[in-house]
Amino acid sequence: MWQPTVEKTINSNIDTLMKKHQFTNYKDLWEWSVAHKETFWEETVANLHIIQHKKFKKILNIDDGVTKAKWLFGAQLNIIDSCFQNQDNATAIVFQKPNKEVQKVTQKELENLVNKIANSFKNIQVKKGDTIAIDLPMSVECVAIYLAAIKSGVKVATIVDSFTPKEIQVRLQITNPKVVFTQDVLERAGKIFPLYEKVVTANTHKIVVIKTQKETVISLRNQDVFWDDFLSENTNFTSVKQSPQDCITILFSSGTTGEPKAIPWNHTTAIKAASDGFYHQNIQENDVVCWPTNLGWMMGPWLIFATLINKAAIGLYYDAPLGAGFGEFVQNAKVSMLGVIPSIVKHWKNSGCMEPFNWNAIKNYSSTGEVSNPTEMNYLMQLANNKPVIEYCGGTEIGGGYITSTVVQENIPSTFSTKALGSDFVLLDENYQETTQGEVFLIPPIMGLSTELLNKNHQKIYYDDTPKHQKVLRRHGDELRQLENGYFKILGRVDDAMNLGGIKVSATQIEAAINQLNFVLESAAIAAAPEDGGPAKLVVFYVENKNQNNDEDRLKAAQKIAKTELNPLFKVADLLKIDVLPRTASNKIMRRTLRDNYKVK
Repeated sequence: MWQPTVEKTINSNIDTLMKKHQFTNYKDLWEWSVAHKETFWEETVANLHIIQHKKFKKILNIDDGVTKAKWLFGAQLNIIDSCFQNQDNATAIVFQKPNKEVQKVTQKELENLVNKIANSFKNIQVKKGDTIAIDLPMSVECVAIYLAAIKSGVKVATIVDSFTPKEIQVRLQITNPKVVFTQDVLERAGKIFPLYEKVVTANTHKIVVIKTQKETVISLRNQDVFWDDFLSENTNFTSVKQSPQDCITILFSSGTTGEPKAIPWNHTTAIKAASDGFYHQNIQENDVVCWPTNLGWMMGPWLIFATLINKAAIGLYYDAPLGAGFGEFVQNAKVSMLGVIPSIVKHWKNSGCMEPFNWNAIKNYSSTGEVSNPTEMNYLMQLANNKPVIEYCGGTEIGGGYITSTVVQENIPSTFSTKALGSDFVLLDENYQETTQGEVFLIPPIMGLSTELLNKNHQKIYYDDTPKHQKVLRRHGDELRQLENGYFKILGRVDDAMNLGGIKVSATQIEAAINQLNFVLESAAIAAAPEDGGPAKLVVFYVENKNQNNDEDRLKAAQKIAKTELNPLFKVADLLKIDVLPRTASNKIMRRTLRDNYKVK
């Protein structure tokens, strides 16, 4: 357990808000933030110094119901203006390329690059209202392209750089971008992986290519262009003002069907991310915030907004965060808030690779993406001489977290101490009665909650057939247990989605790939977690196709198809033959039964 010190509490953003309203404990603050939601969010917009070209008429408009809430109603703004409020010479990005020294980009240098890119869009016929796609690792250019597009009134579809051509193509078909920004290759742990080649294979219309390897020769298609030929030298650009409800980003999240949900973020979603970073991760001016992620996952845009709006610096390490090189970067960049996924921490603990480094600059960690293990989280705390881990859980369709921890409460490894400020939920059992262990149902309105999907029925997915309650409930899918001390533990998902290495994926997507194997008649995929908590393993049960008789290594075959069809980061940990898959009366696979009966090896 970590106890908040007087100094830590006094210097926190939450404590400042508590003092303003004369609250002496955090629970009273949270209750006020929900009971007086409009006042809380109005003060939060002020605390974050959100720049508005035209001030909102109402902080919240629910004329169309709480499921279609409009925040900052009547305002005109561009959220990117709020990302450049520090001093011109303040550090905006700290980064390190493979085998290079740590480098810094000032706010003015980043703003100049953003404006150059914004002025360059017209040269490739991209204008306000269009969509571009970004398939890049987190780099200075990636961040700048993202900011420039939004500043120009252009929507950004974000794609994970590890995705296969098939996954890239699906996302491009949904969003139909004018152009895709990518780079020649990826360098990871000394290995070179093609990236431009993958994007070409995905039938992309036009590509802007950043060249990262001098010795790598690539031939562009006629319609494609290199970054240096694309980039303007004009550093003056005025942001395009929009409605707070205008789409700025399209992210993808797997549901319980094969095609991913295309989730639009608007300008207010960015405010939710920044507010969580301000209150819960306690990001302050000139902090260095490092969270190994990708723009295709929600934590990529979250990192940009939560850091820059709070006048902090983004820490970017260009290689995999698995070895001593990353530990040295955290030390030399003086990272003050380090974000992790539990799988990475497990690797660090097993290898001991981070132990030689001085991480005393870290004020706190934050963990998300998977269920964590308390032993591993305690180990992480000690790497920085006992600093707290802010457990943080939410979703792409939330823009941040619904449950979290704080730096003003006791911090117990692998537990959540509170519902996020400004948001509320209930736990319901199978009979839809309130309980201390059950499914999470959010209570709208909450700033950041999605109000539409581009390719699916939003009302049907989140609201139809939800339980009767005194308030409108929104389906989320996580299962939580509330402990006797009021803290929470996350147990996983109640639907067919799962988190693997911080990546949310549908069981049906995995099964569709596995079912292509000739020895498989049908299959069921589950995420099996250890009894003491921690990252889940991918386990597949299959019914044998007895018409096919071969001697191939079936586990290796399953692992190969999961990597090639879905994601190179997915690993099938166990493949089990079963006579018949358990099903409900309506013929749905009972994955929970399989999870309950499986013991992690």
